[in-house]
Amino acid sequence: MDPILASIIEQVKVDVTTPTQEQDNVNQLEEVSRSFISDTITVPTKEMFAYAMRTSLGDDVYSEPSTIALEAHIAKLTGKEAALFVSSGTMGNQLAIRSHLQQPPNSIICDVRAHINKYEGGGAAIHSGHHLTLKDIEPHVVFGTDVHSAPTRLICLENTLDGTIMPQTDINEIADFAHKNGILMHLDGARLWHVAAETRSPIDELCAPFDSASLCFSKGLGAPVGTCLVGPKAFIQKARWFRKIFGGGMRQTGVLAGSIAYALTHNFALLPKVHALAKHLQAGLDELQVGILSPAETCMVFYDPTTIGVEYWEVTDRAAALPKPITLSGSRLVVHIQTSPDAVDDFLSLIKTLKQEKIQAGIVPSKEGVVDSDGMRNIYVKSKRPSTPTPRT
Repeated sequence: MDPILASIIEQVKVDVTTPTQEQDNVNQLEEVSRSFISDTITVPTKEMFAYAMRTSLGDDVYSEPSTIALEAHIAKLTGKEAALFVSSGTMGNQLAIRSHLQQPPNSIICDVRAHINKYEGGGAAIHSGHHLTLKDIEPHVVFGTDVHSAPTRLICLENTLDGTIMPQTDINEIADFAHKNGILMHLDGARLWHVAAETRSPIDELCAPFDSASLCFSKGLGAPVGTCLVGPKAFIQKARWFRKIFGGGMRQTGVLAGSIAYALTHNFALLPKVHALAKHLQAGLDELQVGILSPAETCMVFYDPTTIGVEYWEVTDRAAALPKPITLSGSRLVVHIQTSPDAVDDFLSLIKTLKQEKIQAGIVPSKEGVVDSDGMRNIYVKSKRPSTPTPRT
């Protein structure tokens, strides 16, 4: 071989594994089982990988058999005409919005707390209580042809939202109003699987009021990546064009489709246990008189330790220093299919210890709890250690 080419070949080679990769993976799974930061951190299992390796080897931009089979299954499951596999929930939502809005001027309405508003660039957002109702939405809908405003074209709802379930009766009422007024409905159903498991409602029934929906596989179901956008055939064909324009076309996605198929088949059935564990977590916090900002309807609990005189950063630091560390990020506690029950009990034990220490130190807990500068109760609070911590007295 030409020595120059041989040198380049050696430069190109890379090994991304470590000498102890197998043990590293075991350790990573242990960390995941003791982390409450998100359900996106779940890791594929050997069984999932084994099934994924049996899938087809096509190119999804042209034709990928296993991915086509997955899309057909999700379309049937949701009661829609067609489905499109995309890389993320954000891409699914943004493709839906772009495909629905067609040409400006148009506007959308969503909950101010929705992922579409907070983490995807924004929309016409409304603040609500537990969930949006028609009473919240109707005053914000823009009708007419006044060139100074953008008529409402789309209403986007998220279910679950912060782990809470939006009642289907309210969804149906909003959808009836929207469709009577020529407004489309999109569902960010990243965690819709939790709604189905908790309410015992079929997926197609939950999706029926919506013209389109985006369902994520990498959160509650534990697949490594992926979302399906569903809707009418013409809508999905347009979204497929936009996916290509946005750089979202993927190639050999069979292994991803296989991982998702495994998650749907084996992991969806685990969600009731996840919900039970989250409710056990909340019950433990209630018993310790810790504030609950948002209860455990599905997989999340938002808590406020200041009600027992403890700051978030104190909990985070002490949890990280445990013999078996626990990872926290603030007020949101997310339970997932790989969460260890021991991690929940260890967390509650730590909270109990911190409470006892504050009592012994004569610390007077906060009565108002966590509030925003505008007086609204804020459930998303990041754990941030002050530069010079001052004990609450």
